Amino acid sequence: MSVLAQESRGRTTPLAWLLVLGIVLAALNLRTGVTSVGPLLDQLAAGLGMSSVGTGLLTTLPVLAFASVGAITPTLARRIGEHRLLLLALVTLGAGLLVRSLVGSAPVFLLSSAVALSGGAVGNVLIPTLIKRHFPARTGIMTTVYTTALAAGTMLAAAATVPIERASGNWHIALGVWAALAAVAAIPWLALLRSEPERDTGSRDAGLRGLLKSKLAWMIAIYFGTQSMIAYIMFGWLATILTDSGYSTSEAGLILGVFTALNIPVSIAVPMIASRFRDQRPTVVGLVVFYVIGFLGLWFAPPSTAMVWVVFIAVGMGSFPLALMMLALRTRTPETTAALSAFGQSAGYLISGAGPLLVGVLREATGGWAVPYTLIFVVLVAQLLTGLYAGRERYLEDERMAG
Repeated sequence: MSVLAQESRGRTTPLAWLLVLGIVLAALNLRTGVTSVGPLLDQLAAGLGMSSVGTGLLTTLPVLAFASVGAITPTLARRIGEHRLLLLALVTLGAGLLVRSLVGSAPVFLLSSAVALSGGAVGNVLIPTLIKRHFPARTGIMTTVYTTALAAGTMLAAAATVPIERASGNWHIALGVWAALAAVAAIPWLALLRSEPERDTGSRDAGLRGLLKSKLAWMIAIYFGTQSMIAYIMFGWLATILTDSGYSTSEAGLILGVFTALNIPVSIAVPMIASRFRDQRPTVVGLVVFYVIGFLGLWFAPPSTAMVWVVFIAVGMGSFPLALMMLALRTRTPETTAALSAFGQSAGYLISGAGPLLVGVLREATGGWAVPYTLIFVVLVAQLLTGLYAGRERYLEDERMAG
């Protein structure tokens, strides 16, 4: 058990508060490299002379980085140490963001983006591990803190990048701001280096290879993948769905903004509710019901009521913080949490990456939304089935012992 966990049994120590601050600041940064690019994609393509292949690669980079770098994070953590690795990840993230904000070359922009996203990928896997290690009795509340900060950072970068670009008249400055935020996030982790947890070098059996035969690990990975796929589809295609229904681009943008903003209260509420129970299956079912109502409404109800259905879908997006909670709730040790976090997120992001592309292909091929909506409901069936298995109180270590 870590020093922080031991000290915080009776009271919350200054060191524990520093760790909470470190987690919040780190989480604020994990998606800025992704959501700051989308609003400026046209300007970037023009300014850098980036081809359609280049812009396609840029939008695919997050999935590739989260899947590949996330997979090796537990190994890096064992060799370097969790606190040191998260500090290194934030420095890497900030350096990548800074370099890409300064360059005028498309290849260098893509390479530095990959570097920045690699830092974010490490944080994705490490923070659930740190929560399990330092706050084993407060997993629910700390997951709430983490996912709320993650949602806030996601929305902040998406909402503020264009106003910064307009105020400065320069997209380089608009992207460079987020490197400064990463530098601020690194400060608490410099102080936390002194409280680096002891490394368990004998936990190699908790590695990714050992999880390939685990049904529970695969159910959590598929659950994570299906919720991410729905999220990517919504962020990528909601505006188009709305404009195809008769909304103007500004109206569609406003509804998309509301949808994004709702992630914050949902990220607060869902972990707090789910952590009150040992069995998360009722929460799984409830979130899928919200999704089903929302997508049926978007599909069949009058277009003028779209905002109502978007709110239902936004509540369904609570499956993301729930999936992150499961990484810690279905394991007994931080080492196994690290392995499950890496496996679940790497496999999950690989699964989810195909979603927006499939929707685009199906819409182009059929000329409408009926087939893409059918695909979404197939994904929701998979989410329900895997969530019902992963949501029941059970532990990965027990499954291994039984096997």
